[in-house]
Amino acid sequence: MRVLVTGAAGLLGAAVIREFTRDADVLPLDRRALDITDDAAVGAAIREHRPDVVVNCAAYNDVDGAQGEPALALRANAFAVLALGRSAAAAGATFVHYSSDFVFDGESDRPYFEEDRANPRSVYGSSKLLGDWFAMEGPRAYVLRVESLFGPAGAAGTRRGSLGTIVDRIVAGEEVPVFVDRVVSPSFTPDIARATRALVEREAAPGLYHCVNSGHATWAEIAERAASCLGRPLRVRPLTLASARLRAPRPRYCALSNAKLRAAGIEMGPWEEALEAFLTTRP
Repeated sequence: MRVLVTGAAGLLGAAVIREFTRDADVLPLDRRALDITDDAAVGAAIREHRPDVVVNCAAYNDVDGAQGEPALALRANAFAVLALGRSAAAAGATFVHYSSDFVFDGESDRPYFEEDRANPRSVYGSSKLLGDWFAMEGPRAYVLRVESLFGPAGAAGTRRGSLGTIVDRIVAGEEVPVFVDRVVSPSFTPDIARATRALVEREAAPGLYHCVNSGHATWAEIAERAASCLGRPLRVRPLTLASARLRAPRPRYCALSNAKLRAAGIEMGPWEEALEAFLTTRP
């Protein structure tokens, strides 16, 4: 199996590469090797390398920046996905694309299912939802919604994710600003990568899946668990969405249900166990 991975230098891209490299021919492409917003370059790369699977881990992830740069967010998160999906379909390849919990408005009181109505509140969320629709045009496409990523680092200088930053602050004995009113389902990148591979290899039904670890918690609860596992004190600075005054609105409750993935025979363990695994392997 030949697998082309875009966004190879990021947190998720690194995990996907590690997972597939065990016994597949993997072509990792970072932004320098392939600008996914260049339609011609995307088409040429897929025609040249003839992959069996195209996994798109590239995205514009600056949620606040997207409010002032909607064109950039749409190019990377929507129109680039359209080009990747169409090129993959033309090559007869399976297409995997990762989406976000930000497609929901956060007004729920229980974890969101794939069938729930999307209602993004930000430019970033809207760009990701449009990317969902474009990706699912293909006959063999998987759209996996993930959130609150954490896991082993990708290339030096790449974003570590919110949880990685929280852990760094705890270890350094610094104050940790965390939301007490934002509920998430943390996603361990090695678990996402394993689920991705399982979907592809088992030829599961194409479509939309929520690919997160089981359970949910506020960011304050996650920080408390991390500090307990590390055996370190926690100096928390409680934040609320209202007090933070962020440029882009965030969904308050954005836990996702992974029941559909489980029904496909793919189990995602509890986020607490994934957090412990992450902390034990952390340098």
